[in-house]
Amino acid sequence: MAVTAGCGSNADKVDNAGKKIVVGLDDNFPPMGFKNESNEIVGFDIDLAKEASKRLGREVEFKAIDWSSKEAELKSGRVDILWNGLDITEKRKENMLFSDPYMDNRQIIFVKKGTQDIKDEASMAGKVIGTQSASSAEEYIDGSAFFKEKVKEVKKYSDFVSAFMDLENGRVDAVVGDEITGRYYMSKHPDSLEAVDVPIGEISTFGIGFAKDNQQLRDDVQKVLNEMKADGTMAKIAEKWFGKDITKK
Repeated sequence: MAVTAGCGSNADKVDNAGKKIVVGLDDNFPPMGFKNESNEIVGFDIDLAKEASKRLGREVEFKAIDWSSKEAELKSGRVDILWNGLDITEKRKENMLFSDPYMDNRQIIFVKKGTQDIKDEASMAGKVIGTQSASSAEEYIDGSAFFKEKVKEVKKYSDFVSAFMDLENGRVDAVVGDEITGRYYMSKHPDSLEAVDVPIGEISTFGIGFAKDNQQLRDDVQKVLNEMKADGTMAKIAEKWFGKDITKK
């Protein structure tokens, strides 16, 4: 795709009214941003960005990038915004501007529908628990004395979909994982799984990233995001993708 926004002098970047907004993303991160069966980029963040751009009266273009090079893409002007489940961290704040947090990325417990005996972390003692390898949930579990000493077994999977399938089939008693991933899976399998709405481990927050010298775009986008929260649009988009409004109030 041709990229027409974000290139040029710093002055051009600040005076960007009416220009196309180029959104950089990892296009394999469902349900935040990913390619569907028709090879179209869709997702929760995609719908948010489309609505925000519409309210700003500007076109939007979604550009798949190497996510490990996201800060370089932003700094160079090849993209104007990073909007794809981007964790706000102090280190990243050194290199980019952030919107206000719009969603928490929590680790929570998922169980088979109708399960009564798992209500929190302590009640997983003696159970077989599943999680995804190289995930935030695995990092927490590996460092937890409770999971080492009290949990019967921790099964690790290459992806959460495999873990959820084993949960449905009774091979594990619960899955600990990303709320956003789990709720998206639940929305596709509404009669088989449910969430235990208790956070496990640390909670990170998602924000939208902007170049350091593009305060105006950051403020413009933040303004329409605030409007979308106030009028219920953001909640409706969340319900579409997660079956529940899990955005920050």
